[in-house]
Amino acid sequence: MSSVELFTRAARNHAARLTRALEPVGPRLEREFGKWLRARGYDPAQRQALMGITPLGAARAGGLARFVEQVEHHGRSLARWNLPPPEATEALAEFGRLLAEALDGRFAPSREQIHLATVLALTRAYYQVREAETQALFAIYRADAESSDTLQFLHRLAGILTRAFGARAGRMLALDRPPTGKLARPWTVAGGPRQKSAAALIADPSMRGKFAGYWSYPLAQRHVLQLAFAAQRRWMPRESSLLEAASKRVAEVLDRRRLETELRQAVALGRQAEEKERCRIGRELHDQAAQSLLALRLELELIERELSGAVRRRLRRARGIAERATADLRRTIAALSPAVLERLGLAAALRQLAASFGRAHPAKPQLRISGHADGLSPAFQELVYRVAQECLHNVARHSGATHVRLLLVIADKRIRLRIADDGTGFAVEEASKPMSFGLAGMKDRAALLDAALTVKSVPGRGTVVTLDWPQKPARAVATVLSKVMVGSNVQNSSTTH
Repeated sequence: MSSVELFTRAARNHAARLTRALEPVGPRLEREFGKWLRARGYDPAQRQALMGITPLGAARAGGLARFVEQVEHHGRSLARWNLPPPEATEALAEFGRLLAEALDGRFAPSREQIHLATVLALTRAYYQVREAETQALFAIYRADAESSDTLQFLHRLAGILTRAFGARAGRMLALDRPPTGKLARPWTVAGGPRQKSAAALIADPSMRGKFAGYWSYPLAQRHVLQLAFAAQRRWMPRESSLLEAASKRVAEVLDRRRLETELRQAVALGRQAEEKERCRIGRELHDQAAQSLLALRLELELIERELSGAVRRRLRRARGIAERATADLRRTIAALSPAVLERLGLAAALRQLAASFGRAHPAKPQLRISGHADGLSPAFQELVYRVAQECLHNVARHSGATHVRLLLVIADKRIRLRIADDGTGFAVEEASKPMSFGLAGMKDRAALLDAALTVKSVPGRGTVVTLDWPQKPARAVATVLSKVMVGSNVQNSSTTH
């Protein structure tokens, strides 16, 4: 129910008579109430707002409906000034005392009803401001959680703050160094086509001279938020607090994302060191152990030809053991360092992997490759190969599948590897625990290259592993003040303030 609906038709008629009775005593009430407000340290803008929520403001508003709107407007301003509701109520009570004396106690029911409607409108206005602040802070946290990178977060932040403050346009500027001069400090300035001093401070040419007022606020170390308004306005204490909270949040997000980037880089270096060590061990096994086993097998074969009887049969068995050991060692070398990937490329490596799996296990693999893998980076080719290798290893050890399908699709905008089997399946939430090194390792490898790896499985219904990597075009990022870095034109022409 709106505040106006609290009034019956008779009450509205009485209120109209009250406002007419205020005409002769209005100037004196305004002087006395203004004196009381000045004595308590209210500035001119606050005095105007508090005067506007009194019955004298109702008399000058031109109707109860317009007065209630006026109270809500001034109430939002008082809330942004951080003026506590009890102070506004105290001011209303003081004006009520002065009004009762001026009218000799007349119109008491009308004065009480107007006071009640005013308090309700003020409460609603205060709630609207606090709710808007809460929603803005929540949106900032959600933008952080949902943004894939820092640029996207800053773009969304510019839009959130533009809407939160009722601006007509907003820009988030990312600089190549910490701002200096006026850009290093918060400020507001009047705009308009004739305000050349304002134009020099607005970084984006498309915003200069087109709006009545501007805000500029530094966020974190190298970012500046600039907002444009249809009317001149300065931020109030609550708005300044919201900007300060946003600045702190930006600093936290940037620090955390910097640490995450450093961690990913450290993990990537660790992975590179691991791969180099794998290659080194594989080469040493190939050059030493494998060659020694091959020499041993040949020596056994030569001795076997020179002997006969039981000794020859024993040598034949020993030679078979050496041959199997050589084959096992070659598989280990291939697992440690997929040399075929370097020599022949990803497609040939996957075909060899599938063929080797099909020879050693009853689950027959089906491999299909769509597109050309030649243009993929070596790091991503290795990721695809390792994920396929790990999946086939899991199928062989755990699934009991009879069919395995591998599909690699390479398109302009997306690369997808999909491996599905008809095995026993498993509970994904159990396999995602910290001790599941296979799945964790695959997800870690995928995350390093901004790829997404998902595992879907149901006990008794098989498993599907998907590696998805959207190919993003390189984004040119300007780092000079004269160019808008983050957030294209963020406009909200329907927002009122």
